[in-house]
Amino acid sequence: MSAPRYFAIFLFLLLAAMPLERSGLIATAVAETVKDILAAQIRSQGIVCDKPRRAIRDAKRSKPDYEVWILTCENATYRVSRYPDLAAKIERVR
Repeated sequence: MSAPRYFAIFLFLLLAAMPLERSGLIATAVAETVKDILAAQIRSQGIVCDKPRRAIRDAKRSKPDYEVWILTCENATYRVSRYPDLAAKIERVR
């Protein structure tokens, strides 16, 4: 292919994508923090976590494919142990 053909294909693809961006059909990812993800997970398991403040990874207890986090919420502090694709083990620390 010659250079004008590549340019024409590029312009076609560029113009084809423009209406999607203007109409809002292209989804934009909302940045979630670890504390928000952990809080949502423990809430789904029936634990109350009002306003998550911070999440700190416990390096001593964590292993490959097994993460341990200390999640501080407004009402309590929890130790959240997670294996991938399983329910978290939740212990109330304070």
